[in-house]
Amino acid sequence: MKTIGIIGGMSWESTAEYYKQLNEGVKQYKGGLHSAKIILNSVDFAEVEALQRSGEWDKSAVLLCDAAQSVERAGADFVLIATNTMHKVAEQVEEAISIPLLHIADATGAELVRQGITKVGLLGTAFTMEQGFYKQRLTDKFGIEVIVPNGVQRKLVHDVIYNELCMGVISRRSEDDFHTIIRELAMNGAQGVILGCTEIGLLVSQDETEISLFDTVEIHAHTAVKEAVS
Repeated sequence: MKTIGIIGGMSWESTAEYYKQLNEGVKQYKGGLHSAKIILNSVDFAEVEALQRSGEWDKSAVLLCDAAQSVERAGADFVLIATNTMHKVAEQVEEAISIPLLHIADATGAELVRQGITKVGLLGTAFTMEQGFYKQRLTDKFGIEVIVPNGVQRKLVHDVIYNELCMGVISRRSEDDFHTIIRELAMNGAQGVILGCTEIGLLVSQDETEISLFDTVEIHAHTAVKEAVS
């Protein structure tokens, strides 16, 4: 079984969910007392968030490259960046290591194609919803049209992620707001909605909405498990 490297801590709440799902997935595949072989470098999210806010992506890339190199040295066979937003620096991380990076947008895009989705809504941080590093990859590599909420809604989603979900706060009001936004994306033609921030799955779930939700933690972890046991 291959060893999974994780760059985590962004936030630790979603990294904990990764850890749980990776181990549950390996147990499902292999049975018995089997669990995932994992090497985790968990960074200080406050440092990363400050660099995001100030637009110092080159410095954040150095931080993540160092983390990726550390898990490679420790024996990881491939690596995950356990967050959507920081895939903005995925290319720099890939160049810094000799083991594969399992890209979260590629895992998500493959699942969307498998389910016949050609137009999808995207929720995430403002960086993920507004910049091209994630949306354009889905369009260029998988031919999927990506739509996002309006400006007011994007700000609401972004603020809930950083001020509530990353702080471990689950608000019923925010849950209702997210479901309203999801319904509007469906009305605008989305066949499904990507929960494109690894914390959003802590707030909304499939059993509370009719449109298909694509939880990137679940998809990314499942793809990593298949790679690990292959």
